[in-house]
Amino acid sequence: MGLKRKQMQMRQKANVEQELQNRLSFLSGKGIEAPKINKDPLVRKLQADIRAVNNRLRLIAGNEKRTEEMAKIKAERAAAPKKEEEGGKVEKSKKASQEGKEKKIKGEKKAAPPKAQEGGKSQKKAEAPAKSIQE
Repeated sequence: MGLKRKQMQMRQKANVEQELQNRLSFLSGKGIEAPKINKDPLVRKLQADIRAVNNRLRLIAGNEKRTEEMAKIKAERAAAPKKEEEGGKVEKSKKASQEGKEKKIKGEKKAAPPKAQEGGKSQKKAEAPAKSIQE
């Protein structure tokens, strides 16, 4: 899609430049001098349009350059030796599985939380309805 956008901007720039040339030749045919031609509103608008298109083209070129650089980086990463990365991943996965087994063993040895705390909560709930009934 970037290529289509770039082509569109190039066509737009060519059209605006042609309009500017037509306007300049019209004004010079009337006998208007250069300082007054530069102050003409249509000339100034056309020049501003050309600057805007140039800025858009510059940004498109920057995006294309960045895209090419990213493609080169991806190609370099793909060409890098994979053995080193795989070895590191295997070791990490083995360590993680061993730690998981240890955690399961530790979890089985833990005792259940004391029921006194749970009983305290249930007693408060039981007392609250009793008070409302008495009132």
